[in-house]
Amino acid sequence: MGILDGKPQEEPFHSGEVFHLWSYLYSTKATLVTLQVLINHTGDHDLKTFLEDLLENSFTQEEQQVETILKETGIRLPPAPPDRPNVEVQDIPAGARFHDDEIAGLVQKEMITGRILCSYMMGISIREDIITMIGEFHTQKAEYESKLLTITKEKGWIVPPPINIK
Repeated sequence: MGILDGKPQEEPFHSGEVFHLWSYLYSTKATLVTLQVLINHTGDHDLKTFLEDLLENSFTQEEQQVETILKETGIRLPPAPPDRPNVEVQDIPAGARFHDDEIAGLVQKEMITGRILCSYMMGISIREDIITMIGEFHTQKAEYESKLLTITKEKGWIVPPPINIK
């Protein structure tokens, strides 16, 4: 029996899996803080609710899952930026504040980039448990992306490319 014939959790990581899991965790920690800032800037109730849900039920869970795997395998964890305090949107000067449509665009870009990274990580992984976990992240990002698209359409924030009617 070879080293890759047993339970996936007992198989060693290859260097690409280690690098990408560590990098994914580092990026996720930064995204959590970014979402805290964007929540502070959001004036729209629906967008704020969406961002809070995204933070708690997607990125926080991803952080915990990847952190657990890295800890269990003895890989040093990346640093995390400090949490941001809650601020009332009216306390942010108008010239320094992100607008709701800009926030939606930034978050959409993050979700798209995250799905591309998840696809890549699934492609290079040889451990089934990692492929499954990252696949779940990918699916969840797609679901949140769809919810965000609905919000941006309802609010009139979406900027469609030129439409070809021919």
